[in-house]
Amino acid sequence: MEKLERSNYGFGKTLAMPFPEALEQTKAALKEQGFGILSEIDLKQTMKEKRGIDFRNYVILGACNPPLAEQALAAELEIGLLLPCNVIVYEQDGESVVKAVDPEAAMGKVNNKGLEAVAREASLRLQKALAALPAHKPTGRSS
Repeated sequence: MEKLERSNYGFGKTLAMPFPEALEQTKAALKEQGFGILSEIDLKQTMKEKRGIDFRNYVILGACNPPLAEQALAAELEIGLLLPCNVIVYEQDGESVVKAVDPEAAMGKVNNKGLEAVAREASLRLQKALAALPAHKPTGRSS
């Protein structure tokens, strides 16, 4: 599996494609891994409506894999506070960035051994979805 950029609470990659295409490909890749989209928050639109400011293209997807959510809720009823798994897609410097929360990092804070396997499976599926997206192609410019 392709190595993704990592942080303390998530993973992702930069895509050399326009935002609308990246958003649609991300949704399709998530679907391939059994995730449905429960919510879609368009921050650009929300910032314009609520704050009157122009913001970059930025969408938060609430992704849910129902069998994994069922297992997590059976192990810890209040885990719903950490569901669904958030995936962000935003525009940056003419490219698109896609990142997902790491369920292992999020659910690890709960300290419930019954969540470890489901968190690992959710993390693996999210990583597979993001790894399936076409990677950033170096342009020779430095950051």
